[in-house]
Amino acid sequence: MSAAYLYLENGILIEGESFGAKGTACGEIIFNTSLSGYQEIITDPSYAGQFIVFTMPEIGVVGVNKNDNESAGIFARAVIVRNYQNVPSNYRSEEPLGDFLKRSKIVGVHNVDTRALTKLIRKDGAMTAVISTEFSSYADLRAALDGAPKMSQINFLDEAGAKTAYIHRLGAWNRRTQSYDSPPEQTRRVVVFDFGAKLNILNELTAVGLQTEVVPYNTKADDLLARFADGQIGGIFLSNGPGDPLVLKDQIREITKLINAKIPIFGICLGHQLLSIAHGYETYKLKFGHHGANHPVKNLRSGAVEITSQNHNYSAPENISNIAEITHINLFDGTIEGVQYKDEPIFSVQHHPEASPGPRESRYLFKQFAGLVQPLPKGIA
Repeated sequence: MSAAYLYLENGILIEGESFGAKGTACGEIIFNTSLSGYQEIITDPSYAGQFIVFTMPEIGVVGVNKNDNESAGIFARAVIVRNYQNVPSNYRSEEPLGDFLKRSKIVGVHNVDTRALTKLIRKDGAMTAVISTEFSSYADLRAALDGAPKMSQINFLDEAGAKTAYIHRLGAWNRRTQSYDSPPEQTRRVVVFDFGAKLNILNELTAVGLQTEVVPYNTKADDLLARFADGQIGGIFLSNGPGDPLVLKDQIREITKLINAKIPIFGICLGHQLLSIAHGYETYKLKFGHHGANHPVKNLRSGAVEITSQNHNYSAPENISNIAEITHINLFDGTIEGVQYKDEPIFSVQHHPEASPGPRESRYLFKQFAGLVQPLPKGIA
């Protein structure tokens, strides 16, 4: 293993060892508090453009396998860990994590004090950083950092979203059989705007009986409105995805048209944020975001506390209560986690009810969405 150098926007330089691809990468550094599921996390398209610092000190023990990917590849720019295990010890492993990173041309760094680094991010907030195995001087690292765009300047959808439409046919993953369940009869059809959708979101939609048609992020609302009027589709799902939602002007315009047509809509994470903006309430950036599988969220309707999986740096504003019922709040910091728009068949959540990784206490939201979608008329398959 060769040396790797991490240089932060606040001027701090940290030396570690490389266990992934060689090279230089720039991105926004955040931390994730999940105790397991590193493969699902790094293949989540929502992490596009980011360096993930894992607070779990031992990473790599279970290796990686094709069934645990949440997308076609790795979208994070770099992976930073305390101690990397290069010899997996799990019957499902197909290759070490380091080999997966190398094949994907993603930088990996270990032998870093991730506890101190996490405390630093909590203190100073998410910031731009550069990692390099090619040079180590302050001057070279600073030059690379100064030339890197900010997250607020980048539209990641072409990188993370689907390019063509398709029907998703897998059901939910069955942990006992280690295979996908056959989905139930699908008498309702929804369209998924793919801004970087996780695989398990699509699985959960089909698992509640929704025929799931995935369309590219740049699909026009007018094309869908005509199909909705004919009964060919009964609802719209807005997926998770990377980056600053305020950058996505074209998508906000199309979502506004769908809102005005009173189509049932369900949004998760980025989809939740875009619905807020399209209703006229701009999102704001959190200091260091929520990234992990152990965040307590209170359901204000039932009073129940749900432990949730989260991955976001942005939040809907509190004054959205002017037009929406706040249904969920984060018990760590009181930020909004879910809303139901007044007099509209539209709701959204900031957390991830599909988990992968994480608890599944919020899966009921998929059934809630299915309940809003009208069955297909006879003669339409």
